[in-house]
Amino acid sequence: MNSKLKITCPCHFGLESVLKFEAVKIGGENITVKDGRVSFEGGYDMVARANICLQTAERVLIELAEFHAETFEELFQGVKKIPLENFIGIKDAFPVKGHSLNSELHSIPDCQSIIKKAAVERLKEKYHTGWFEETGAVHQIQFTILKNNVNIYLDTSGVGLHKRGYRKNSNAAPIKETLAAGIIDLARVRSSSIVCDPFCGSGTFLIESALKALNIPPCINRKFAAEKWDCISPEIWREERKRAISLVNKNAEFKAFGFDIDEESVKLSIDNSAKAGVKSRITVEQADISNYKPMNAITICNPPYGERMLEIKEAEQLYEIMGQVFHPDSSNPCYIISPHEEFERFFGKKADKKRKLYNGMIKCNLYMYFK
Repeated sequence: MNSKLKITCPCHFGLESVLKFEAVKIGGENITVKDGRVSFEGGYDMVARANICLQTAERVLIELAEFHAETFEELFQGVKKIPLENFIGIKDAFPVKGHSLNSELHSIPDCQSIIKKAAVERLKEKYHTGWFEETGAVHQIQFTILKNNVNIYLDTSGVGLHKRGYRKNSNAAPIKETLAAGIIDLARVRSSSIVCDPFCGSGTFLIESALKALNIPPCINRKFAAEKWDCISPEIWREERKRAISLVNKNAEFKAFGFDIDEESVKLSIDNSAKAGVKSRITVEQADISNYKPMNAITICNPPYGERMLEIKEAEQLYEIMGQVFHPDSSNPCYIISPHEEFERFFGKKADKKRKLYNGMIKCNLYMYFK
């Protein structure tokens, strides 16, 4: 079965337009955008391609059904209609998880057990068995119930797609790779760009910039849950990896420079860039922000920010120093993510553009200076 599937990719709120463009680029059809997710159509080859290539998607889900349910009976019957046997084999595991918001069916454990029961009943009829050992490949069933509207998915990714495989270690407050990739897209990093991060931490902005500039698929070196599914031929994964590698731009002129006051962070950035295969493009040095010099580069950074009063005061002093040493203009554009509502006041300059983003559960703004 490689007919058209509906593929849904959740993303960080604020990055929907970036992910939509990525979906167009990989060949997704009939693309639709909702808050925090982008959906498109394609076959199993598109499932593999999305997992390997998408930079800002959190995971790749196959949407199995959408229906209205206000009672457990409606939920049960809605799930029982889904042709789960097209995906789930007789020995495969099919755990259920999900969430519900503003709906009649608000008990998550009850919803989980009803959906599981419906899946078991459906597969019992199809496989003529009364019992499932569930020792095979994992087919994670996910559900969302919003205002009594139910969506049922299969998760093809397994571990979230922000886990590229290069960042085994990180410093105290790393930015998620998928969010970093979205900011890099908004900063218009290209194959010829020079990128600078004066608070490079574990190197995420530097590495994600290099991956984008060289068109290296972010998840080329990791495995996905659906690679173990019998319904997807291993040949599809092999072909999609081959295709992705063939599109890498080795001739890109891209370079990146990272600085951090902490010696351990410098080592970490160098180590992670080697794991990501982009070490030759990245230079990292120990340096204090007060010694920063503009270098005709795109500056992208996530300056340290505390939760306690003292740390917030320190962050504000840091913003003032940044305002003195950064001189943002069209030759030295700056993209700074911060949760501080008064960032511009301390930085001393109003952003040309602002964009609301969420770093985990923390509401932030991306302050963009490019004029």
